[in-house]
Amino acid sequence: MSTVEPQTVKTRFCILSDTHSQPPLPESSTDHAYRQPLPAAHVLLHAGDLTMTGRVSEYQQMLNTFRHADAELKIVIAGNHDITLDESFYGEIGGSLFHLGKQEDVTKVREMWTGWEAKQAGIVYLEEGTRTFHLRNGAKFTIYTSPYQPAYETWAFNYQRSTDRFNPGATAPNPVPSWPEIDIMLTHGPPYNVLDTTWQDEQVGCEHLARAVQRCRPRLHCFGHIHEGWGAERANWAKQSIEEIEIDRASVSAQRSSYLDLSESGSALKFGEETLFVNAAIMNKRYRPSNAPWVVDLDLPFVATAKVHSMLDV
Repeated sequence: MSTVEPQTVKTRFCILSDTHSQPPLPESSTDHAYRQPLPAAHVLLHAGDLTMTGRVSEYQQMLNTFRHADAELKIVIAGNHDITLDESFYGEIGGSLFHLGKQEDVTKVREMWTGWEAKQAGIVYLEEGTRTFHLRNGAKFTIYTSPYQPAYETWAFNYQRSTDRFNPGATAPNPVPSWPEIDIMLTHGPPYNVLDTTWQDEQVGCEHLARAVQRCRPRLHCFGHIHEGWGAERANWAKQSIEEIEIDRASVSAQRSSYLDLSESGSALKFGEETLFVNAAIMNKRYRPSNAPWVVDLDLPFVATAKVHSMLDV
């Protein structure tokens, strides 16, 4: 007797950004949500700024953290502080500016994130572009990633604010696809006017990225970069409205995360009509790990297990 397969499957994401080489605090640090162990999830997402200045020892701290994380798939991008992952910037400016005494081997750094040991731990380092993944629970999703942000002092992965690298055109090497191609966007920087306000009350997100997100309408857009912008907002594209997500602060430390259920068993998110924005910066503006990871449940397209041959759809 045949059965009808569900069209979607509930899938959990643990979302981090801007850890700046700080591993989770000891489990006994119960006044901090960012502590061992990280919440279990199907997928861990890290939106960049793994380190302070891209030292091998700093990357090693975060690799160790990800190896111990309870997640089938761990997707990582770089941020402006991860200067040795922007090889052209490091060779031209970054090495002499930040590492004058002892420069790092950028080939070794890249091997740390793309080599056999990382792959064995489920770690996938992505640059700018799109990639499709299959999970063991039958979920399938396509993600757009980019480590770039509008020019910010002399750091890596900068572009001029006037340059549109996210929408189709001559200045966009890897433009964001339009709806319904992308389920998740993972960028280091925020879009303009979304969780992008600094302590100086300036909105510093990218206007071009904001237009791209509205055109793409993913289920989830994760980022960091602006530590003070930590939080979540839910956009309704038809109503052209955005709502701040209220979090029960009392439960965050106990759960080691800020938790949102946007699957059918909770407040179901409507793909194409709504997007959840998450600024997942762990560090506050003083570079102290006072912010919580985010845990989000979403319904993703379901693919029969028999059809799933690999975690990666190359």
